[in-house]
Amino acid sequence: MPKTYKTAVVGATGAVGLEMIKMLENRNFPVESIKLLASSKSAGKKLKFKGKDITVETLTKDSGKGIDIALYSAGATVSKEFAPHFAADGCFVIDNSSAWRMDKNIPLVVPEVNPQALSKDKKIIANPNCSTIQMVVALKPLHDEAKIKRVIVSTYQSVSGAGQKGINELTNQAKAWAKGEKIPQNSTFQAQIAFNVIPHIDVFTDNGYTKEEMKMTNETKKIMGDESIEVSAACIRVPVFRSHSENVWIETQKPLPPKRAIELLSAADGIKVIDLPKYPLPLEAQNEQIVYVGRVRQDISKPDGNALTFWVVSDNLLKGAALNAVEIAEELIKII
Repeated sequence: MPKTYKTAVVGATGAVGLEMIKMLENRNFPVESIKLLASSKSAGKKLKFKGKDITVETLTKDSGKGIDIALYSAGATVSKEFAPHFAADGCFVIDNSSAWRMDKNIPLVVPEVNPQALSKDKKIIANPNCSTIQMVVALKPLHDEAKIKRVIVSTYQSVSGAGQKGINELTNQAKAWAKGEKIPQNSTFQAQIAFNVIPHIDVFTDNGYTKEEMKMTNETKKIMGDESIEVSAACIRVPVFRSHSENVWIETQKPLPPKRAIELLSAADGIKVIDLPKYPLPLEAQNEQIVYVGRVRQDISKPDGNALTFWVVSDNLLKGAALNAVEIAEELIKII
């Protein structure tokens, strides 16, 4: 009989937590029992799992006792406080926050890229940033073939990257505009997001980049296992509800013709290439469990053939968060 696992979702009522519950069900993860955990203000709510109502419980330091695997999406502060207690009780924690990503002792995992980083001795596992995940899935087969030297990426990130409050802010502003009413003041984003573009995600650092942009730089090097890759990111918020889009430019050590790059991407796990005259769109990527790549072309300013540009789109709540976490769990149960 296949083994089953006592599972928990922490931050179960949030945008990503809800998707984690769906992914566990949709992918038929071998759940023996499920515990849904959140803050005390959400305790008592009922959420569905496989047709049954599950009551949300208050997260405590003892909530991990008897749990095999916990998926966390409750923010870095909560993860720092509670994940070590879960781990001490023998539970594997797959954490979606930024709390542990750059800790050298914590695996930072995208299953299509570095599943070998998982270990039965590492109880806490970090789920990377949403924008990093979809990019490295596309980078991996190209790096294996031609060794990537440099990456320049501009992201166009949906409001759901800021959680339900980001979705609500765009909804309310768009509704007000459509009715001819005064658009509500922004509270989640730095400016009005409806019909606008904001080149600012997270806080600025001393070097002029934002924390979101530095996450992409540092996480890419760690996941790819290559500190020599140079990465520069510009992260931009756009008025799209779901799915992040990225324009990625890479420079490689060896020439990599677009035709060969398309062959490699098409053969890689977790990727679907959409060739011209079509191209991936964020609206079409919603609720899809895959990374889409399109508009693969040689950089005409680099006639040596050592540079490519391409477009990457994926659902940030799924592959960028909940799906990747469940896929990590799927890899983990192969070795524990």
